[in-house]
Amino acid sequence: MLFCTAFSLASPAGPRSALSILIFHRVLPGPDPLFPDEVDAVRFERLLRWLGDWFNVLPLAEAVARLQQGNLPVRAAAITFDDGYADNHDVALPILQRQGLSATFFIAVGFLDGGRMFNDTVIETVRRCEQSMLDLSPLGLGRHEIGSLEDKRQAIPALLNQIKYQPFAQRVETIEALAEIAGVRLPSDLMMTRQQVQALHKAGMGIGAHTVHHPILARLEPEEAEREIANSRDDLQALLGESVALFAYPNGKPGADYRPEHVAMARRLGFQAAVSTAWGVARNESDLFQLPRFTPWGRSRGRFGFGLLRNYGRAPVRDEQHINGC
Repeated sequence: MLFCTAFSLASPAGPRSALSILIFHRVLPGPDPLFPDEVDAVRFERLLRWLGDWFNVLPLAEAVARLQQGNLPVRAAAITFDDGYADNHDVALPILQRQGLSATFFIAVGFLDGGRMFNDTVIETVRRCEQSMLDLSPLGLGRHEIGSLEDKRQAIPALLNQIKYQPFAQRVETIEALAEIAGVRLPSDLMMTRQQVQALHKAGMGIGAHTVHHPILARLEPEEAEREIANSRDDLQALLGESVALFAYPNGKPGADYRPEHVAMARRLGFQAAVSTAWGVARNESDLFQLPRFTPWGRSRGRFGFGLLRNYGRAPVRDEQHINGC
């Protein structure tokens, strides 16, 4: 009751409303010792029950339209997923259906049907490597102790931070060499198949574009960045047989991962709206092509609720002119 009252005051119905957009990536079947904070099935179902108790959860496309019209319901929220992991279909979808909730899934189409994102190549290489010391000096990435679980937990973010902002072609070469040096066999079933994307759509879930190869748009030439955005939309439209009106910027940090020209591209390509990973809530004056999203980390009902409540106080990016390049 306390949280319902607080959320009602922070997000009334009508023109003064605020839209909380939650972002997830994976929902694992069970806990992962390497990533104990990653959301698993039990935790996800618990979070959805809390959301259902407190919020009016809408499909993102409907929420965006009602935000524009100024007629969002009290305590409006939407659920989103990024990237297109197979567990979104296998694990998250049944839980969403049991709880009677909808979500929108932003798909990086280049990884469908057996592909693998660069971060997962890094993670699974370190996870599966049986060496106690991973010597990546030939790649300019140093030497990393990985003999224990804690060593691996430290090595993974260190490597991701070094590789993430490499030029796209160099990043591809780096991760291919990484797995070869480690001598590991990597999984090919982490991402959805095209049939699973279609199944999500048929189940009433929203589908949005998330580029082809999930590059850092700010590191691409403009023509290449626009191709990544447009081709992902076109591929999904051909797969689903209908228009795809929503887009999510890869990584999504304003200024670091995308810039004003990419906001302009999303507008020019005819999307209805686009989402970032800047925290905050969307209001009537928010830029529809830089809608903020929030990652809910709290494990207990109280921490989860207070985290969502604090998120109302964050100032969103209002228009593309406010993005500072870096």
